[in-house]
Amino acid sequence: MSLLDKAIAAITPPVSDEKRAEAHANARAAAEPGDWLSQVLDHHEEIDQAFAETRAAATADARRQAQRKLGALLTGHSMAEEAVIYPALAQAGKQGHANTAYTEQVAAKQQVAALEMMDPMSEDYLDKLGHLEGAVKTHVYQEESDWFIDMKREAPAEAQAHATARYREEAGRYLEGGPPMVGVAPEARSFASEAAAEAYQKPLG
Repeated sequence: MSLLDKAIAAITPPVSDEKRAEAHANARAAAEPGDWLSQVLDHHEEIDQAFAETRAAATADARRQAQRKLGALLTGHSMAEEAVIYPALAQAGKQGHANTAYTEQVAAKQQVAALEMMDPMSEDYLDKLGHLEGAVKTHVYQEESDWFIDMKREAPAEAQAHATARYREEAGRYLEGGPPMVGVAPEARSFASEAAAEAYQKPLG
């Protein structure tokens, strides 16, 4: 385990699948069709599924392809959050949460870059993928159980509407040509990703 892996593991203790599922369900209940929170949750489900697909790939080529999809999702989602949601979180009085979120996503980007240089069928690769997945799951849990729920409840309506429009714009900018998001009506996209949502609820195999 690298020093970076050890540092990430130390600051991101694992969260049980049950707690994650409960937080995700509660966040869905707080979200509205097409709003910024439902868009974020859609991406969280897609990222969770992309990790499973990368881990389950049976050949080097299949794993690299799955990894590219995972990397595109993580990068596009994080850039949209960093450009729109975290500043809004800070403006809602949660500067500490915003700072933590930025720091955690920088660490995740470093892990993704490291995977690109590793043999995709090696044990070291799977070990690092597991550390990255654990860190992302804990980060997502923090957002869904606490940070974003507070923002949804406390931010004024004008700020919510702005976040909804801007998140969709930024996600489309980075994910265009990647996983489905751009050009899909938000009402149809939100709450409609049933396969991903179902997979999100299942414990890790």
